[in-house]
Amino acid sequence: MDERDERKPKPDEMVVLRDVKKSFGDQHVIKGISFVCKKAETTVIIGGSGAGKTTLLRMIVALEQPSSGAIFLDHENIAGLSDRQLNRVRMKIGMVYQYAALIDSWSVYENVAFPLVEHTKLSAKERKEKIYDKLEVLGLDPKVVHDKFPSELSGGMRKRVGLARALMLEPKVLVYDEPTSGLDPLTSRMVDDLIDETRERFGITSIVISHDIASCFRIAHQALLVIQGKIVARGTPDELMQGDNAVARDFIRKSGVDTERIGRVGQPPVYDDVEKEK
Repeated sequence: MDERDERKPKPDEMVVLRDVKKSFGDQHVIKGISFVCKKAETTVIIGGSGAGKTTLLRMIVALEQPSSGAIFLDHENIAGLSDRQLNRVRMKIGMVYQYAALIDSWSVYENVAFPLVEHTKLSAKERKEKIYDKLEVLGLDPKVVHDKFPSELSGGMRKRVGLARALMLEPKVLVYDEPTSGLDPLTSRMVDDLIDETRERFGITSIVISHDIASCFRIAHQALLVIQGKIVARGTPDELMQGDNAVARDFIRKSGVDTERIGRVGQPPVYDDVEKEK
């Protein structure tokens, strides 16, 4: 590990990576990545398979240590911290997994309660109040879903339950791993809305790992294109599409998404005149 970089981020910089590298033996997976995620904004990290997105995610949520460089979470450099120190840091991060990653044999209530049981000394009554409150905020009726099992929920409902669980410890940062993967277009749009509503309601900094270009254009304040362990383009989605970086433009075009017809969250989609007449 290199000498620790303790230059403090600015007050509105919630997650900061400085020249982060990660190697596994002779394999260099992350090759010097730097970026800043500001408070209450959404950063979407896009890239194809093998780009290094998963390794990057694992370092951000303190499940992997970088080989070198600095990672600041809430103004604390977490690179090089002990496992005990990292356990404290991890409580500031909520993780929303692909397909929600709910425990099949547990009810909705048990899944959402898990972080509170593991990390707090709240009474059963206090836990119930917090769980019911989060479920209601996320558009689920606690009395209806309380005893249901994940297999009894729709894809969109499972995403909401997974998000409720991630919010239980009131994290400052939420990290989403491919949140729209495997979902139909309407459910994907609902998940985008949910990500943005959660960010706005709770003032949370969101980091989304995704290959979904449509989702990126809908929710990202900042988009980062990662290829072979390096950031090759950064900016707003429109800047990536309309800028002078040919790699970014080509990557977006090859996705097959008509970016001109995608509105940001809260805005209606753009239709052409023929569709309007229908």
